[in-house]
Amino acid sequence: MPRETRSYWLVKSEPDVFSFDDLWKAKGRRTAWEGVRNYQARNFLRDGMRVGDGVIFYHSSCEPAGVAGFAEVASAPYADPTQFDPASEYHDPASDRAEPRWILVDVRATERAPRFVELAALRAAPELAAMALLKRGSRLSVQPVTPAEWLAVRRLAGL
Repeated sequence: MPRETRSYWLVKSEPDVFSFDDLWKAKGRRTAWEGVRNYQARNFLRDGMRVGDGVIFYHSSCEPAGVAGFAEVASAPYADPTQFDPASEYHDPASDRAEPRWILVDVRATERAPRFVELAALRAAPELAAMALLKRGSRLSVQPVTPAEWLAVRRLAGL
């Protein structure tokens, strides 16, 4: 049965590794979201994300950390090819081509955030109090976002 509603996600990237500007400048403003090596995040990619879902692009492990832009899921889930490449930092020699362990989706940049939304602003917004990103110990690079959180973050970003 087809899913009738759009889902929303947050993806984290360190801007010195891959920034929202890098995605914005990529061919077709699109890239494979490779290198996810956490089972829970992998499950979100594999079982939850669908083409057209909204994505909040979050810069992490930097000062200031925060929301830099918005994207959408641009492909169905498929095997992350880096798991099979011995030259890749994401190589997983235990992964089987017939049953790949690691999955990715393509993401496509849709909008720059008119205002960069710093982590402090996210924490200060009462409507985001339950957001997974703001929970103590939250380290997942891919996490679900509720429709209300999606709208609140967009409002904070000036959209």
